[in-house]
Amino acid sequence: MLHTGRHFLQIPGPTNVPDRVLRAMDMPVLDHRSAEFAELGTEVLAGLRTVFQTAQPVILYPASGTGAWEAALVNTLSPGDEVLLFETGHFSNLWRQVAEKFSLKVTYVPGNWRCGASPAELEARLAADRDHRIKAVLVVHNETSTGVTSRIPELRRAMNSARHPALFLVDTISSLGSIDYRHDEWGVDVTIAGSQKGLMLPPGMSFNAISEKALAASAHARLPRSYWDWQEMLKPNRSGFFPYTPPTNLMYGLREALLMMQEEGLANIFHRHDRHAAATRAAVQAWGLEIVCEEPREYSSSLTAVFMPEGGNADKLRAVILENFDMSLGAGLSKLAGKVFRIGHLGSFNDLTLAGTLCGVEMGLRLAGVPFKEGGVLAALHSMAPAVRKVESAIRGD
Repeated sequence: MLHTGRHFLQIPGPTNVPDRVLRAMDMPVLDHRSAEFAELGTEVLAGLRTVFQTAQPVILYPASGTGAWEAALVNTLSPGDEVLLFETGHFSNLWRQVAEKFSLKVTYVPGNWRCGASPAELEARLAADRDHRIKAVLVVHNETSTGVTSRIPELRRAMNSARHPALFLVDTISSLGSIDYRHDEWGVDVTIAGSQKGLMLPPGMSFNAISEKALAASAHARLPRSYWDWQEMLKPNRSGFFPYTPPTNLMYGLREALLMMQEEGLANIFHRHDRHAAATRAAVQAWGLEIVCEEPREYSSSLTAVFMPEGGNADKLRAVILENFDMSLGAGLSKLAGKVFRIGHLGSFNDLTLAGTLCGVEMGLRLAGVPFKEGGVLAALHSMAPAVRKVESAIRGD
């Protein structure tokens, strides 16, 4: 089928890159040993601290989020160390695999992929660990495969209540810049993030925000590291440089993305994502479909994962939508493959983009013969523009 107009990329990441960011990257390659680059590097590294809401260093790697996972582990831990990791979905399992390849002993707290990490479970396990064998707690803040957001402040309070010295490592790859996150205030030791979601950039950069406690731990950690070594990064970073070739043109884009975020304001960004997530859930519920996340306090503002009706195939629905409307939705991953489709509503996104996205889903449901109730799009519009209801009431004379 011949498509006109722009492709609708509504997966939970990589997300759409704003034109401003694309234009900012369209620059001649810069000498990464020049004074001009030092200004760019200094500006970008300082701006990142604002997004992480930290006064501590943020380290930038030319890598995907998986690289930032590895960096967080090898800079803080030693072979044989025990870590506690909560099963919240596909990406928590991938992080587990990375940890096990480094000979870490992973206690994988089982989950049903519909809830976040349990603060009560965490406190109980840490309280029982009287010898402090557990060296780190690992949590995926926003599980991209399920649309479930773990409650990081409550998990930190559980750690404090248990009086346990374990490090707190949090993956924010699909939440940073989309969902309220406070590295310093919430007592996180290492925050992991990537460029291709809330930061509105192409893939290719990942980040570690590190606490003083984490930096102190790195002095004694014995896992092998070279490329990922924080100390080797921090030395040249102080003057805006890197120990190896940085992703120069991506950094131009990052500077522009940070400027866009500053203009909108973090509070407004979070509110926008909350609104779009609530509108999406209103549509899903009106369609009579089931949201994967079963705890309303843990609904994601980055994406919504939706179960197909019994006997339905999510991949076939996604194929119908792609073929007919040139829109990509996220696939179900691992044990949710074929059972779930995911609607991304994060990054460079507005009300009309969401309206178009939900129209595409509703038309796709109809074309694919999926049993559903009409009216999801209208429910979303009422959610985003409640004043419409007042106007309708006035017209009716209610």
